[in-house]
Amino acid sequence: MVEATPRELREFQPPRELMGILGRLREAGHEAWIVGGAVRDLLLGKAPTEFDVATDARPKRVAELFDRVVETGIAHGTVTVLQEGFSCEVTTYRAGRAYAEEGESFVCTIEEDLAMRDFTVNAMAYDPLDDRFLDPQGGLEDLRAGLLRAVGSAEARFAEDPLRPVRAARFAARFGCRIERRTRRAMPAFVNEFERRVAPERIGQEMAKLLVSPHPRYGMEILRRTGYLAVILPELLEGLGLRQNRWHRYDVYHHVLRALDAAPPDLVVRLAVLLHDVDKPRTVAPSTRHPGENTFFGHEVSGAKRARAICLRLRFARKVADEVERLVREHQFVYTEEWSDAAVRRMLARIGDSFDRLLEVRRADILGHGRNEEALLDNLRALEGRARRLLEQRPALQIPDLAIGGREVMQVLGIGPSPKVGEALRYLLAQVLEDPARNEPETLVRLLRERYGSIEGG
Repeated sequence: MVEATPRELREFQPPRELMGILGRLREAGHEAWIVGGAVRDLLLGKAPTEFDVATDARPKRVAELFDRVVETGIAHGTVTVLQEGFSCEVTTYRAGRAYAEEGESFVCTIEEDLAMRDFTVNAMAYDPLDDRFLDPQGGLEDLRAGLLRAVGSAEARFAEDPLRPVRAARFAARFGCRIERRTRRAMPAFVNEFERRVAPERIGQEMAKLLVSPHPRYGMEILRRTGYLAVILPELLEGLGLRQNRWHRYDVYHHVLRALDAAPPDLVVRLAVLLHDVDKPRTVAPSTRHPGENTFFGHEVSGAKRARAICLRLRFARKVADEVERLVREHQFVYTEEWSDAAVRRMLARIGDSFDRLLEVRRADILGHGRNEEALLDNLRALEGRARRLLEQRPALQIPDLAIGGREVMQVLGIGPSPKVGEALRYLLAQVLEDPARNEPETLVRLLRERYGSIEGG
C-alpha cells in the first residue's frame, strides 16, 4: 500500500547518479526503490551516508544494465553499481521463500521484501521518480515514537540472522530509542545461536558502530542485560560490582561505561576507554593503607596486552589494536609540576602521534570517576599546556628525528648491520630526550664514542 509521502522525503534532492541508476532500471522495465537506512535517516532529518536500492531485476540483469559493477554479494542478490565516483548497492527483492535462481532466494514484490527485513524502521521504501512511499510495517510511526520493533515475529527475524539482536542494541545506542517489549524479550533466546553462527568480523563491525554512537553506554547495557556482552566481551563483566577506592564513585564496570559516554566518537579512543581498566579485576588487592578500598597496581601494563588481544579477536585492524594497546598502557599517568621537561618529552616519545588521543582517553577516564573531577581535569590541562609548549620547540622524539642515522652509527663504531646499531640509536635518543641541545651530529658522535668506543669486529 502506497502511503502519503512525508515532507522529509518530498524535500529530498537525490544525487544525480542515484537518479540515473533508478532511471536505468525503470527504463529496462524493472521496479526500483530506495530502501533501508537511507529512507530511515532521511525521515530523521539526517543526510544518508550510503544508498541501497531494491529491485525486481535479477543480479545478472542488473550487471548487464550498467557499465561498471562489482559483484559484492551476488550470492545474496547484491551488485554494487559504480557511477562517476558514486556507488550504490542494488539488491534483488529477496526472502527465504518463493523461488530460487542458482541458489538465490527471491520474491516477486517490494512488499514481500520489506516483510523480511530486520526492524520496522528499516522496512520502508521510497521511489523519488514517482514520489511514492511504502511503509507496510508501520516503520514511520515507530520512528516518530522512538521505538525499535522487529518486523513481524522477532523470533523469526532473529533466527534468520542471530546478529540482529546486537544490531538492535547498536540502533538503540545510535538513536537513543527504546526496544519494543516483545522484541527485547526475544533477544536472550538467541545468544547461543549468535555465539555459534556469527563470524567475529561481523561482531567487530557491529561493535565498532555501536561504540561510535551517541549513546554507547546504553547500547552496552542492553548487550549485558540480554546476555550478549558475556559472549562478546566477557572481560568487562569481571569488573561488575568490583569496588575501587575513594577516587571512584562507581565499580569498575560502571566507571568504564560512564567514561565511554564521555569520550569523543573516535573508534580508537572509545576502544581504549572501553578497555583501559580491563585488567583491574586481575590485579586487584586490598589497600593496606585504607581498609575497605582496593588497589590495582600495574593494571595498565598487563591490561594493554589484553586490550590488544581483544581488539584482534574482534578482527579490528592491527594498526588499531597497536594504538589501543599504547593508549591503555599510558593512560594511568599522574602528572605533577615536579616533572622535568625531559620527563614530559619521554612521555611524548612513548605515545608518539597518539598524544591527542591519550588526552581524550584520560579526560574520559576522569569524567567517569564521579568524584574530584575538576581538580583532575585541571591537572590534565596543566600537562597538556606544558606538553604543547615543548612540542612547539620541535624536539626529537623518535629515532628518525636524530641528527645522525644508522649509517653514521656503523661508520663511527666500525660495525656492520646488527642489533647493536638499534641499541646505539636508542641510547642516543634517550640522551636527546634528556637534553634536546645534544641533537647535533658532532655531539651525537662524541656520545657514541664515549659510550661504545670502537667495537669493530664485535
